[in-house]
Amino acid sequence: MTAPDGTLGGSRLRRLARRSTTERVEAQERCELCSEPIPANHRHMLDLESRELLCACRACTILFDRAAAGGGHYRLVPDRRLRITGFDMPDPAWESLRIPVDMAFFFYSTQAERMVAFYPGPMGATESLLPLDAWLAIEDANPVLGQMEPDVEALLVNRAQGADDYRLVPIDECYGLVGLIRNNWRGLTGGRVVWEEIARYGEALDSRSKEVSAAGAAGTSKTERTETSAETSAETSAETSAATSAMTSVVIPNREDTP
Repeated sequence: MTAPDGTLGGSRLRRLARRSTTERVEAQERCELCSEPIPANHRHMLDLESRELLCACRACTILFDRAAAGGGHYRLVPDRRLRITGFDMPDPAWESLRIPVDMAFFFYSTQAERMVAFYPGPMGATESLLPLDAWLAIEDANPVLGQMEPDVEALLVNRAQGADDYRLVPIDECYGLVGLIRNNWRGLTGGRVVWEEIARYGEALDSRSKEVSAAGAAGTSKTERTETSAETSAETSAETSAATSAMTSVVIPNREDTP
């Protein structure tokens, strides 16, 4: 029977409703710059010193969507995903990179001032010393790699179990793949489940990707990204003032104060 408003039953229902709402808010992810609640699907900032990803709300994303906005400490991770066709990577070229497994991701590190390579495994991501001359030869053979943004975009290569996949992706996609492999790896070879999960991850990634030639003739150019950014800014002009207000509560931690 429904309790009428003002009765003990109605009061209990209201308390339960309030408690449920509070629990949902507390359980929700929050922006790691201003502590605002954020949805499950959100952007990330990269801490260039620690290489840690920080969850970011819409307001902070707008404010940091400029090269100099992070003061050389933070960079907004882009959201473009390119599936590269015709990638020139014969077996001898891959072997020249000295990667001990058939899956890896490559990006330019401004801290190290060089290209770096990591490969995923059951213990996480491991860096592999990258021969510079071998990488330059691959970069020359695939001009699309010149579009990669330093630190926050990577070439993700999967040649495992007969695959031949090359993608230019946001760096958080690489971290996501590393976490997936670490959580699902079983035994010496990984087990059936981890390879099924890797295949599903690749399919989901491709569904959100634009196809581009390794020659770099197609895809999203820097000019196109600038125009898209301008259009987005026009559409979200009402959000800009809110973003500025939110910025007043952003506290960037000092390295000495970070545990």
